[in-house]
Amino acid sequence: MSSENHNEHDHNHNHDHHHESGSSFVGKDGKIYHSHDGLAPHSHEPIYSPGFFNRRAPPLVTRDFRERAFTIGIGGPVGTGKTALMLALCRFLRDKYSLAAVTNDIFTKEDGEFLVKNGALPEERIRAVETGGCPHAAIREDISINLGPLEELSNLYKADILLCESGGDNLAANFSRELADYIIYIIDVSGGDKIPRKGGPGITQADLLVINKTDLAAAVGADLAVMERDALRMRDGGPFVFAQVKHGVGVEEIVNNILQAWEAATGTKRR
Repeated sequence: MSSENHNEHDHNHNHDHHHESGSSFVGKDGKIYHSHDGLAPHSHEPIYSPGFFNRRAPPLVTRDFRERAFTIGIGGPVGTGKTALMLALCRFLRDKYSLAAVTNDIFTKEDGEFLVKNGALPEERIRAVETGGCPHAAIREDISINLGPLEELSNLYKADILLCESGGDNLAANFSRELADYIIYIIDVSGGDKIPRKGGPGITQADLLVINKTDLAAAVGADLAVMERDALRMRDGGPFVFAQVKHGVGVEEIVNNILQAWEAATGTKRR
């Protein structure tokens, strides 16, 4: 979602406004809900600070992986390489693990079609979800639109690992732990070396931050040393990876972080 659209939509999280294509109301739980773009009414959790890596929501200890396999949430702004990372992870893991994938786009099925076209997985293991104009709601406040296909795919294919790509959004977007057991947030250098220090829950609280397209740093004048310094500071020393996902650089390190978390959560040794 562009900054212009974001301002026009006036998501200041007070939500005392009325949308032209919908309306706001107070629900039985006291939260303010709105509906637009054909979405079911939904609220937004207020976000008052970017938060801290060491105080991020932990994975749910009550998760039953027999009902839904270990789920990786991949978020980040538009164009940073989320779908390219989905493709790279499928190629790296599919020979040893049973995988399935769900992609999110606001009004198309573009990313799911990309994965199918590039043979990431058999087509039947890929589902494309159209979220409407609030892609962040589909991964945080109202995750049912993603939970349904993830649970179905998990049971159909006895999945070991599920991949869920959010629709491109702003730096405030992050996955609910009800949806993602491991959260990857991906940014890229083309936005400038200021992005890590701008913060936002995705940058500060994701289990892994990926800084992609490092090969473009010189062309856009981004200083990777500055990005490294700021990523370490904003994430309290939490892990991040410099990557060129399209060229395979950094992918193995990303996979190692994923499998370490998968082993810890499921009690299963990597293959």
